[in-house]
Amino acid sequence: MSAKRRHIPLRSCVACRDKRPKRELLRVVALPEGGARVDVSGRLNGRGAYVCAGCAGTADALRPGRLARALRAEIDGGQWQRIAADLAAAASGPAATAQARDGGAVARRIQESA
Repeated sequence: MSAKRRHIPLRSCVACRDKRPKRELLRVVALPEGGARVDVSGRLNGRGAYVCAGCAGTADALRPGRLARALRAEIDGGQWQRIAADLAAAASGPAATAQARDGGAVARRIQESA
């Protein structure tokens, strides 16, 4: 007998529209009280949008319309800057992203700054 192949969920990056495994993407979530923040654990409640690590540091990913449209939320200028900084910190490398999703120091630092 052969082992069952495990399903790998795919998501699209809001900037480049590439489809990638969900674990390789960074999630930005719309908060119920308004605004948005980076969800390094991938477990916050709310509508989410995904950004790949390659697009996280570019201005194209954070054009005001793209992320706001995907989240169906209004995001002001101050929040854009905080989201951009958090995405850059979370996307500083594959090891940092994996560590952040496992509850590492990067995840705590991002959540404390929010």
